[in-house]
Amino acid sequence: MFSHVTVGSSDLERAGRFYDAILLPLGLRRRIVTPDGGPAALCWVQPGRTLPRFYVYEPFDSHPASAGNGSMTAFLSPSVAAVDEAHAAGLAAGGRDDGAPGPRPRYGTGYYGAYLRDPDGNKVHIAYRGDIPGGDAEG
Repeated sequence: MFSHVTVGSSDLERAGRFYDAILLPLGLRRRIVTPDGGPAALCWVQPGRTLPRFYVYEPFDSHPASAGNGSMTAFLSPSVAAVDEAHAAGLAAGGRDDGAPGPRPRYGTGYYGAYLRDPDGNKVHIAYRGDIPGGDAEG
């Protein structure tokens, strides 16, 4: 459904540490971004796939990055344990807790998730979807 999702950062090195910390436990890997004349960027993708991609860019307009009110990027987790691992790693990498890991029964039976803010304030959700067949990252 999606080609890619992009969030902004005023410090790509810091953002890279944070997103490596939370995305590696979810099975995503960093991909080389070929310079195209635009702003510097980082990218993550599932091994063996070209899409969808998750990007962190320095803002094109050269103004400081800011988080969108009501905006959130949700990453699919292969397991409950990976949600816990990614959340803890994100906190250790400079993120801020925005909802501890745990069941979220209002979203569905078997739904387990956690919320973080990245160092630039972007909201991130890590979700294990045990509530739907094939809802895990491998299904």
